[in-house]
Amino acid sequence: MSKKNESVLAGFKAFLMRGNVVDLAVAVVIGAAFTNIVNSVVKGIISPLVGAFGTKNLDVYSSCLKAPCGVDAKGEPTGVNIMWGSVLNATLTFLITAAVVYFLMVLPMAKYLARTEERRKAREGVQETMEITELEVLKEIRDNLVAQRTGSGPAGGHAQSQGPGYGQGRDGSV
Repeated sequence: MSKKNESVLAGFKAFLMRGNVVDLAVAVVIGAAFTNIVNSVVKGIISPLVGAFGTKNLDVYSSCLKAPCGVDAKGEPTGVNIMWGSVLNATLTFLITAAVVYFLMVLPMAKYLARTEERRKAREGVQETMEITELEVLKEIRDNLVAQRTGSGPAGGHAQSQGPGYGQGRDGSV
């Protein structure tokens, strides 16, 4: 093989190994399986319910736009027949698919993600509370140290010199 063919094959291999290609392939396979489930629901549940008011096969619903509609002796259709039952069947299939996807997949996943986010925020809230508490303790320690240096603290001591600049204001006062 030439180097050009090897680079093309290497590029193709890199393309196939990317995560989004594999994810897409999995989605197509699951989508095909899901289509079978939806079609079974339509044929097994929805079509019989519609059949209680009319016929089980929605594809037979039609309107004749230009008479005579039917099939001649040769088996060819005559007239202009509008097959609105097929459109109705496809629309119902779409709506059922959308409802199943929403109620069985999207809605539970959204609730799960919301609960996960609430737990994460609750954990962060606990961490913030701990940080605030630690910050308050550190402020109290600082205030006590400042009070001790000025002589008005709980220890009641005098200000002790800790070296140049320690505990002094900008003007050099203690």
